[in-house]
Amino acid sequence: MANERKTEALVRKRLERLGYFKDSHLIFEEQKSENPRIAKLLKNASKKGNGPGYPEFIISSRDVSSFLIVIECKAETAKHVSPNRDKYAEYAVDGVLLYASFLSKEFDVLAIAVSGDTEAALRISCHLHLHGARAAVDAKDSEIRSFPDSLKLVMKSEAKFHQDYDALLTYSRNLNEQLQAKKIRETQRSMLICGILVALGNDAFKKSFKSHKTARQLVDILVGTIINEFKSAELPPERVASLEQAFTFIRTNATLTTDKDFVIHLIDQLDTHVNTFVRTHKYYDAIGQFYVQFLRYANNDKALGIILTPPHIAELFACLAEVNRDTVVFDNCCGTAGLLIAAMREMLKDAGSDTEAEKAIKNRRLIGIEFQDDIYALAVSNMVLHGDGKTNIIPGDCFELSSTIKATWTPTVGLLNPPYKTKASPTEELDFVLNNLEILEANGKCVAIVPISCAIGETSEIQDCKRKLLEKHTLEAVMSMPVDLFHDSSANVATCIMVVTAHKPHPKGKKTWFGYWRDDGFVKIKNKGRIDANKTWPSRKAKWLAAFRNRETVRNFSLMQEVAAIDEWCAEAYMEPDWSNLNRQALAKTFREYAVHRLLVEAGNATGD
Repeated sequence: MANERKTEALVRKRLERLGYFKDSHLIFEEQKSENPRIAKLLKNASKKGNGPGYPEFIISSRDVSSFLIVIECKAETAKHVSPNRDKYAEYAVDGVLLYASFLSKEFDVLAIAVSGDTEAALRISCHLHLHGARAAVDAKDSEIRSFPDSLKLVMKSEAKFHQDYDALLTYSRNLNEQLQAKKIRETQRSMLICGILVALGNDAFKKSFKSHKTARQLVDILVGTIINEFKSAELPPERVASLEQAFTFIRTNATLTTDKDFVIHLIDQLDTHVNTFVRTHKYYDAIGQFYVQFLRYANNDKALGIILTPPHIAELFACLAEVNRDTVVFDNCCGTAGLLIAAMREMLKDAGSDTEAEKAIKNRRLIGIEFQDDIYALAVSNMVLHGDGKTNIIPGDCFELSSTIKATWTPTVGLLNPPYKTKASPTEELDFVLNNLEILEANGKCVAIVPISCAIGETSEIQDCKRKLLEKHTLEAVMSMPVDLFHDSSANVATCIMVVTAHKPHPKGKKTWFGYWRDDGFVKIKNKGRIDANKTWPSRKAKWLAAFRNRETVRNFSLMQEVAAIDEWCAEAYMEPDWSNLNRQALAKTFREYAVHRLLVEAGNATGD
């Protein structure tokens, strides 16, 4: 007959092998807890509906007070999980999820269900119920792991990222209001935040910033620390001097030089809210999100044609380009370096634990150019924050720096979201794509997101760019992106992604793959912007990438088509209508999409703006 005590003994042995009982920082408890916070939460967590709950094991840490592991055991594997997970007293998964639902009111909880009374029969399921979350999610693990690995499983989980990202967005909005109330200009807010985060990377500053007697003394030390961090990144002296000039406003701002309490509070809050996010979720362009938030109502980004790439699209870029540990990535208009950071994440993932490969990636394989002085400073700061050992972000005009880049590096992948054309800047977006391609090695891959007018426009300038592209390079794929992809930017514009192979003339008769990627699953939510509220992006991205890599042709989704410079480079121009789903709503939607399509064509014909 199955015996639950045997299951508990097997779990204890595993925990012992994993070092739980030798670690003096861990607290191992059975049935009930001496921790008053835990005891209070379990007071009404009975599996039978009334009274306290008694999990088999509760593991907490003196160092990480916000995290718990709770384990529930059942002797029979048949009693592992019920169909509806509502038989709390009978099934291991049901019971442990009940306990987690109570404990998650104050903790992040890793809930582990174990069933079986022999080592061979043991069945293990892990779920994660984050603090404040409505429900637990599958942790996608079937093992009991060491405490550090269990904590890492939680902190690196998709659910934790979404929760922390939502918190970051909320904080960025609140911070924007605080800085506005303190009369700090929109264009300086991102610089201030970025500078403070760079300074917090210096242990001496982090330990001592609260001890300075005056605001003037504090801001002088702050700027000095920022500059020293740039020097430590081995930047050339002339670039350090340029960056110092960019952060000079901190020393002259009336609020920052007189209100010491505000500056200390700001630094402290940034360390808590932003530094924690950056440390936990490495290689994510948090600075870019602050930039978008701060300039959302300032119109400065629209005047410059600057539209920062959404994080999930930056991630998609790195996958489309198939970057790896040996890739050399080049972005000739890098903005806040979001695309480079996304590429770095994928490259380091491929490098694994190879520290020499990691060093090479950060020192030699990420190259960017940025023309705008203030955004250049943000890009360099961003790379420094992500541990870039020798920041290769170069200030200047990418068209003038082409020969320098080609003589110094050998880029194999180009990623770019070029400045979008304005009346003040006649340069076409495709000119930036051609510039990027020119610098890449032969057979290098360029992935660029550009206004849809570049693909369907009929102006002589766009036609000339398209002709040059096909004469020298191969147009592999074009994907139509969501119309409201740049909802968070004041310069909203419909776009497409182009994938091009460098220095390989487009063969006569070759067909290009066109994807209709208008729906990425993101929705617009008030005060949050455009987000993956339903958590559908991972599966959507996987579907898109599989279709792209296999050049799949799917009705109303993708097709292969031979095109010339005079043709429209978008899926909509060649997709066959699907009459099977025709109804009033679908017809209205099609008319709206066609109206937008024609407006974009006419706009391209008229001015190219």
